[in-house]
Amino acid sequence: MKRSAEDIELGLFVEALKQRHGYDFSGYAEASFRRRVQGLCIHFRTENISQLTEQLLHDRIAVGDVVSQLSVPVSEFFRDPPSFATLRREVFPVLASYPHINIWQAGCARGEEVYSLAILLTEAGLYERTRIYATDISEHALSAAREGVYPDRELRQSASGYFEAGGSRTLSDYFHARYGHIKLDDDLKRNVTFAEHNLAMDGVFCEAQLVLCRNVLIYFKPPLQRRALELFHASLVRGGFLCLGNKESLSRHDIGDHFTLLDRQGALYRRVLDPDG
Repeated sequence: MKRSAEDIELGLFVEALKQRHGYDFSGYAEASFRRRVQGLCIHFRTENISQLTEQLLHDRIAVGDVVSQLSVPVSEFFRDPPSFATLRREVFPVLASYPHINIWQAGCARGEEVYSLAILLTEAGLYERTRIYATDISEHALSAAREGVYPDRELRQSASGYFEAGGSRTLSDYFHARYGHIKLDDDLKRNVTFAEHNLAMDGVFCEAQLVLCRNVLIYFKPPLQRRALELFHASLVRGGFLCLGNKESLSRHDIGDHFTLLDRQGALYRRVLDPDG
């Protein structure tokens, strides 16, 4: 079967991005990835993907801008509150047994979920001994996350989610508002390390008691999903926890045999304690 011109252009774009700049998007689900590349053509005012590829190859457009729009930067504070409530109920009591706690938040986007977690850890009395490693493929997203400044409407809309997640104070205790924006308290940043990490190409870099990667795997093809899940498994201590998005599961992957499902709605799993698992 003959491939369309756009299919060929898309394949060449992916290969150029990998060979020229070291970013591998070949494992991303094609339909959503194609839409994002078409959006890039509009954004950079190119007539087709071939022109976009040419500009990318010759550095006429910044690769950071391209990667930023190809990644999945959608997030919000206390997104899916029941999942956070499950973490508080099922995971935090176990984390409390460790003298030092490492958490890996993969695909952290602009940091909203990272800081949501930091707030709940603070209220549970665990943040002082916690290090959160927040990673993303997009340096633009990481820069915004490090700054910790957001439109004030985002936090107003998140107040109900905070209480549904089990928040015990007032959300305004954690930020300063000015000129239509809020700046998060620096105390929430002090135990967070933001770093660039590519789930398609990079390896394990820390041992963690909890790994969160919510609503990222749905954009991957099965082989890349498996690669990411293998990274998470290798990162977790025995008995460590894995939290996915509520539309994601391990049911289609044989690596699921190495985890126990704790909460289906919250997509919360625990690495098996068996030393052979």
